[in-house]
Amino acid sequence: MALRTAAAVAGVALAGSIAAAQTVKTIGTFSSWTAFTHGEGGSLLCFATAQPTKQEPAGAKRSPAFIYVSSWPKDGVKTELSVRVGYPLKGGSDVTVSVGNASFKLFVHNDRAYIADAGDEQKLLDAMRKGSTITVVGTSERGTTTTDTYSLAGISQALQAVATNCK
Repeated sequence: MALRTAAAVAGVALAGSIAAAQTVKTIGTFSSWTAFTHGEGGSLLCFATAQPTKQEPAGAKRSPAFIYVSSWPKDGVKTELSVRVGYPLKGGSDVTVSVGNASFKLFVHNDRAYIADAGDEQKLLDAMRKGSTITVVGTSERGTTTTDTYSLAGISQALQAVATNCK
């Protein structure tokens, strides 16, 4: 399922031009998060996304970073988390996401990361709904460790919009 996210999201969310895609429709913007639909009927994809409010090290060369929570009604996927870090990740490494005191491991695939343990996905989403920020730490192929911080303001409303529009 995680690789479907990469393919689907890559097709509609290129370097900040999400809203410019003709078949992508904005459901709404909720503080730091925006919810979208793409396609219709059996090919409907819905997702909520945000960009980092802070990136370290400042000035690191990379493409825009995004965090996504995606849904595909056809496949029974309701809330799949993925992160696009904006640079190729070091093979075999993990990405760590933290919300408050909770930390979760994500596995890497090119410039993206996905929850390693599907059983942790709901725990992570619950922590996101209760938290104020989420931190993503990853290592590039070149060995640079980056830390992205995202605001969670609006995440609950964005996920509700996705659930309502992606049945």
